[in-house]
Amino acid sequence: MGVWQVTGHSVRGASHVRSGLPNQDAIGWIESSDRSGRVLLAVADGHGSAKCFRSDYGSRFAIDAVKALMSAPEIPDVARFPANLIRTWRQSVEEHLRDNPISTRSLLQLERKLGKDARRSVEADPILAYGSTLLAVVASESSLLYVQLGDGDILTVSSEGDVSRPWPREQDRFGDETASLSTGGADREVRMQTDLATERMPALILLSTDGYANSFREDGGFLAVGTDLLRIIQTEGIAPITENLELWLREASDLGSGDDITVGLLWRNGTTAS
Repeated sequence: MGVWQVTGHSVRGASHVRSGLPNQDAIGWIESSDRSGRVLLAVADGHGSAKCFRSDYGSRFAIDAVKALMSAPEIPDVARFPANLIRTWRQSVEEHLRDNPISTRSLLQLERKLGKDARRSVEADPILAYGSTLLAVVASESSLLYVQLGDGDILTVSSEGDVSRPWPREQDRFGDETASLSTGGADREVRMQTDLATERMPALILLSTDGYANSFREDGGFLAVGTDLLRIIQTEGIAPITENLELWLREASDLGSGDDITVGLLWRNGTTAS
């Protein structure tokens, strides 16, 4: 079994370019320098709603938090990880708030957009302004650990091109609502799965914020991306993907969701064409 390799990209959504909003997604990874071959990949999606007007910071803090917790030599304790993740993220948010308090002007703008109740909720709990989701995977030669809080997608692709998910997509929420690092009880919303069966190791793992899947009319079209990317890696290597990924994601946003889109890829070394 080969060592895991990693790449990824994040693009500012077409609608955010038009409205002057920043890219509220974030991506990060850590490649182990020892012989374990462990790689951490994470993507985060700041909510971007009027109430979450600092979610670009929230997504970056999410990446920092998961990197801090999952870069240790041993796999994190699954039972304790969710609470530790939320605590670490909130500490970063609270530090940012101490240095950058939310101004009265920002609260007035929020009130004009969403009303007094929205302003009161953020005044009572400023952390709500930083809301973000999180997807992460830690891969080694003998194990995989998947983590998800909120929407977005984790796709696993077998060497034969079959695509699956560690768990079903979120379908039990209303409208654009999703689980968030910023809400009470967030640790109970964290989903985790460990796979120690090396014979079932996928050839490719794709992490993406929901702006990507939402750019497709049907889920089947989105799932086919995993098969197509693996086929490219198997026949041409990773170079065509690294050279074109930014363009593909911009086109998906322009023609589809209009949202920020972030994609991270993990593939096993033996998958790549020689």
